[in-house]
Amino acid sequence: MIEPLLLTTTRVSTFAEGRALTGATGFFFEREERLFLVTSRHVVFDKPTGHFPDRIEIELHDDTSNLTHSVGLSVLLYEDGKSVWREGKDDGGDIDVAVIELDRAVLPAGAAMACFTPEHLQRSLDDVEAGSSVLVVGFPLGFHDTLHHLPVVRQAAIASSFGLRFQGQGFFLTDARTHRGTSGAPVVLRNAAGGKLPWKLLGIHSSRMDMGGRDLEQDESLGLNCAWYADILLTLTEPQA
Repeated sequence: MIEPLLLTTTRVSTFAEGRALTGATGFFFEREERLFLVTSRHVVFDKPTGHFPDRIEIELHDDTSNLTHSVGLSVLLYEDGKSVWREGKDDGGDIDVAVIELDRAVLPAGAAMACFTPEHLQRSLDDVEAGSSVLVVGFPLGFHDTLHHLPVVRQAAIASSFGLRFQGQGFFLTDARTHRGTSGAPVVLRNAAGGKLPWKLLGIHSSRMDMGGRDLEQDESLGLNCAWYADILLTLTEPQA
């Protein structure tokens, strides 16, 4: 039996006019029978770096009994000139999270995936202590189990007060070794209550945080990362009129 946590996460590839651009991470979130792909917003649109893909491709297992086989699902990022992803902002500004609703009808028959739901969100911020051990599930530099098409897991720790938005922004910090390609990865905490997917979804990994004045020759990178609070998914997955 494969651990369901590894089936929550998928490799994301971005393209523009048929040209391959970057790799990233995404995960599945289900709400009232509707299925969403969650990733970082800068994966689908990033003005500062001139990153403007027109489609993404995600990798899906299409045979629950044979994980060595997978298929790619292409998802257009624009429809009639309008972006298909949902994004949000709060009092601190833009939130680096994007959500795309997936049409179940185009999924391969027998697709093997596990989905986070609103029940996996952490309701009380006070219950997560600084220093708590968490996991980041993703595809650093695209690295993964290429035979079984599964992500890898990195150990991390909560590096700021989980009950306080760091510097007034909608994210908390993690202490972990991360790389490009991890953007959009779920940050999870073991749920003592158990269940089919015994994890709490705390956040969405975004990027490494560094100090602008760091001496690149004398000072090592801080090794800290931004993870946006996962409760933003309740807003981004609300039914739209």
